[in-house]
Amino acid sequence: MMKKYLVVTLASSLLGAIAATALVPSPSLPQATAQQPRVLGPPVARAFVPADGLTAEERTNVGVYEAVNRSVVNINTRTVQTNLFMFGSELAGAGSGSVIDKQGHILTNYHVIQGAREIQVTLADGKTYVARPVGIDPPTDVAVLKIDAPAESLFPVTLGDSTRLKVGQRAYAIGNPFGLERTLTIGVISSLNRSLPRRGGRLLKQLIQVDAAINPGNSGGPLLDSRGRLIGMTTAIASKTGQNTGVGFAIPVGNISRIVPELIRHGRVIRPEIGITRVYETGRGLLVASVARGGPADRAGISGFRIIRERRRQGNIVYEVQRVDRRSADLIVAVDGKKVTTVEEFLTRVERKKPGETVTVTVVRKGRKVDVSVRLAESES
Repeated sequence: MMKKYLVVTLASSLLGAIAATALVPSPSLPQATAQQPRVLGPPVARAFVPADGLTAEERTNVGVYEAVNRSVVNINTRTVQTNLFMFGSELAGAGSGSVIDKQGHILTNYHVIQGAREIQVTLADGKTYVARPVGIDPPTDVAVLKIDAPAESLFPVTLGDSTRLKVGQRAYAIGNPFGLERTLTIGVISSLNRSLPRRGGRLLKQLIQVDAAINPGNSGGPLLDSRGRLIGMTTAIASKTGQNTGVGFAIPVGNISRIVPELIRHGRVIRPEIGITRVYETGRGLLVASVARGGPADRAGISGFRIIRERRRQGNIVYEVQRVDRRSADLIVAVDGKKVTTVEEFLTRVERKKPGETVTVTVVRKGRKVDVSVRLAESES
């Protein structure tokens, strides 16, 4: 009632003003003609309203979604979990993915399909296909699936450039949170080059941090720029509850572009192998505990702990004991002239090389620095 009263009051006032003006013509106003009607009162500024009723920002949001939503797939998995009594229970999982070519390759996170015995991919047209993994890379949490779908049903996402991203830039995420297919959330890039720990002690590096809402089921979905180009793949959230807190992370498309071709071609990422199997972080460097026998580091002369076996007698019994001699172990302090003090730093330096290339490892041996050239082999995992 309040709103209706106000509208009526305003309308009545306006009519009164018009009537008053009509009764007392002003000599300063031009006389109306057939070609030019007389204007009563001051000119009123009118905001331009587009024909579609959308603002420029809204039009961009709609454009991104309409251009990309058909490229986003829903991934459902089934795994079997066994208990202490070897009884198995079936668990269902869900995630997202992106179509990357007309051959039916689907990009997603490794953790979305990890341990799955059955994987199903649902396209935008609602049709579901059985998927098989063609390549996985657990260290980077990237996986590629393959479905046998007709090419006309596949709409590949367009790759962008993650090297030119700016903090504050608009970012769009499309995924299937809580099973709600092709949901769009919008935010900004909050930071760049973030790192997150993963199982096994490795780090996910160079991640994009965003504040767009990311929830369970979003993993593996695309992160897009305002032109609808893929700039990353959503992979994790920082939350104690497992739900959105405004801090999400995505793997940059620059890393994905290097990994995916190898996954499709070889089923894995071919990385260099140096043949050092165990080290200890000391704060001053990495103390080599063991090297693979016959491996690159062993052939180059890098030494780990030495096992000394000794025979001892106690009465009529002779027994053998062994002790570890750490004095012969090399302490790695640099790779290619760059200081390293952690395993992550060491692996990052080595993995920038390719199998067959040579890396220079600086070690402290018996109190002296020594540069050792190691020819890298191809990793078998």
